[in-house]
Amino acid sequence: MASKRLARLGEQLKREISELIRRDVHDPRVGAVTVTGARVSGDLSVAWVYVRPLAETPEEAEETLAGLHAAAPFLRRTLGRSLHVRRIPELRFEVDRTLEKASEIERILSEVVIPDEVDDGDDGGSEE
Repeated sequence: MASKRLARLGEQLKREISELIRRDVHDPRVGAVTVTGARVSGDLSVAWVYVRPLAETPEEAEETLAGLHAAAPFLRRTLGRSLHVRRIPELRFEVDRTLEKASEIERILSEVVIPDEVDDGDDGGSEE
């Protein structure tokens, strides 16, 4: 029961934060960013918000993350006004590395060599 509640709250946070970043965050460090998910701790004290910055370089992605960390108190306050939750969790932004992990797994799997079926000595010919 509690896990469903946490999942629903995570989805709601994802939608609300995505909209707030797009509409109300004016920090020049925060460029185009996609909120890919949110995970809430069991005691509702912390929410990890996963984002994919649409940045060209890792340095730009770090700047975007720094801008989001700076905007976190504003976002939390604004969420407190719009969500009907007793306590709004502390927001911690992290870069979503799912695509990189999936690419790495796919690369590893493509390197796996499937051995030919073991030859059982029967070459398909008839024995005389």
